[in-house]
Amino acid sequence: MSTIPFVDTHVHFWDRPHPTLQWAWLEPDFTHPQLGDIELLKEMARYTAEEYLEECADANVAKAVHVQAAIGSQDPVEETRWLQAMADATGWPQAIIGDARMQQPDVERTIERHTEYPNFRGIRDFAEGDYLVDPNFHRGYALLEKYNLVYDLDVVWQNFHKAAAMAAKFPNIPLVVDHAGFPQSRTAEYFYSWRKALNVFANLDNVYIKISGLGMGDHMAGRRWTIETIRPWVESCLEVFGTERSFFGTNWPVDKMFSDFSAVIDAYRTLISDFSEAEQRSLLSENAERVYRL
Repeated sequence: MSTIPFVDTHVHFWDRPHPTLQWAWLEPDFTHPQLGDIELLKEMARYTAEEYLEECADANVAKAVHVQAAIGSQDPVEETRWLQAMADATGWPQAIIGDARMQQPDVERTIERHTEYPNFRGIRDFAEGDYLVDPNFHRGYALLEKYNLVYDLDVVWQNFHKAAAMAAKFPNIPLVVDHAGFPQSRTAEYFYSWRKALNVFANLDNVYIKISGLGMGDHMAGRRWTIETIRPWVESCLEVFGTERSFFGTNWPVDKMFSDFSAVIDAYRTLISDFSEAEQRSLLSENAERVYRL
C-alpha cells in the first residue's frame, strides 16, 4: 500500500450550538433531500479539527480542505472567521472553501471579507434557480479571478454541459466538480449517462474532478459501498480528467455514516496502486496542493 501522504479535499466541521453560526442541515426537523435519515450526524453536537485528527491519526493525512457547511448562518464570513481561529490553534484546516451568495449585487464585499483570512481559498454556493446560466451568477463568479479563488461546484450530470460552458467562459478560474458529480443512482443507464456527460470536461484545463462522497450514492441505492462498487466511478473520472486534474476527498464526517475513515482512503490507494509513484503523488496530494494553494 502506498505511503504517500493524503490531502483530504472535503471535510466539514461544526460545533453546535454556536452564537453566530447555524448548520441548518443538522437541525432536528431537517430531512436531507438525498440521504434521508442522518441522525448519526445530528447526534454529533461537535465535530471539529480535534475530532477529525483523532479519526485520521493512522491514515497518513497531511492536510485538509474544509468545504462550506454552516448553511443558514446570517453572515457566511463568520464560518471562515471561526475556521481560521481553529486553524490558528490546531493547524487544521489548511484551506477554507466558504459561502457567499454569488447572485447578489454586493457579493464582492462578502468575498473581500473572506479573503482577509489567510486560509481562505474559494467559494461553494448552493445557489437558487438555473444559476449556471444566470448572468447574475456569472457576474459574481467572474470576481473569483480577481481574488485568485477556486469554485467548488455541486452539480449532477444533467447539468455538466452548463458547468462546462461556464468554465469555458471563465478559463482562468479553477472549477472543481465536487463528489464526482454526485452520482445518485446505481443503474447501468444512469452510469452510462453520467459517464457520457463527464466527457464535456475532458478538454477544459481549468476543471478538476474531486472524487469523494461515493458512499452516498451507494447508500441511496440501498447498499453499502465496497471497492468494487466505487471502482467504475473512480476509473471513469481518471480516464476523463487524467492524473493531473483529479484528486480525492473523504466527505468526512458525512461518509462516516457508511464506513470508517481509513477504509475510504485505503480504497482510493488500492484503486490507483497500479499507477506510477509520480501519478499516485499527483492524485493523493500534489494536485490538491496546487489547486487549493496548500
